[in-house]
Amino acid sequence: MNGRTVLESFPAGGPRGSWPAEEFARARRMEGLPAEVVMDLATDMFLVIVRGRDRVGADV
Repeated sequence: MNGRTVLESFPAGGPRGSWPAEEFARARRMEGLPAEVVMDLATDMFLVIVRGRDRVGADV
């Protein structure tokens, strides 16, 4: 697959902003996944993604 796999999503309007997404991504990186946080403006969510990997969660 040449896309991205969404591992988790977090609301951008949360009281801690992107921190929960960054913490989740850091924990996945500690497990060996190259997770990163991106902002999805259409849904106003922070997404934790892995680029170009087999299905782990929902594809976007």
